[in-house]
Amino acid sequence: MARFKMTIEYDGGPFAGWQLQADALTVQGVLENAVAVLTQGRPVVHAAGRTDAGVHATGQVAHVDIERAWDTRVLRNAINAHLRPHPVSVLAIEEVTEDFHARFSALRRHYLYRIVNRPAPLALELGKAWWHPVPLDHVAMHEAAQALLGKHDFTTFRASSCQAQSPVKTLDRFDVMRSGDAIDVVVEARSFLHHQVRSMVGSLKLVGDGKWPIEELARALHARDRTRCGPVAPPTGLYLTQVDY
Repeated sequence: MARFKMTIEYDGGPFAGWQLQADALTVQGVLENAVAVLTQGRPVVHAAGRTDAGVHATGQVAHVDIERAWDTRVLRNAINAHLRPHPVSVLAIEEVTEDFHARFSALRRHYLYRIVNRPAPLALELGKAWWHPVPLDHVAMHEAAQALLGKHDFTTFRASSCQAQSPVKTLDRFDVMRSGDAIDVVVEARSFLHHQVRSMVGSLKLVGDGKWPIEELARALHARDRTRCGPVAPPTGLYLTQVDY
């Protein structure tokens, strides 16, 4: 038995998320179907992060166990051939030791949330970013975001359906940067709560709109109250960009 680590990109738009569902199209489902053509039985593909419906990835990491050794280039090309026409691509494959686990071995996860801040609606980036036609103060957003760095109880920014044992997480990076009409929010941590990034970005937008003072984001955090969270940002702007091991 050989274990293979895969780096994957996908457009989350057509999928009901990563996780396998009996009655819906999922990223895990189409990947397992593609691998199953090449193996005996149906191997389970384990991911570093179970992205939600509509969330994209440019650097998702997963692993799969296959009963025999493969040349990694040949395996990558074979899986990609069987993924068509789904918008999923295996960028790279490497053989790893059996103690590697895509989820539990991960040291840090990197996410990008992309906002296009202009009056004109999206054409090329429709479904790939959050369009916001009203001007946003990205400098104020960045300043507010710094209050969330470090170890905190993130109950305010946690989905009611979150199954994590504890709401305490350590946020390593939370930067807001503008380039022309694009505002990129970059977030890094070892792990996140369900909907944490989208909840934080949705609240941060209220700061950018001028509806919240800069200090309100910190006050919402320390309230540890889900009702203090702003509207959750849509999934279309969120990307899992990298996983560190």
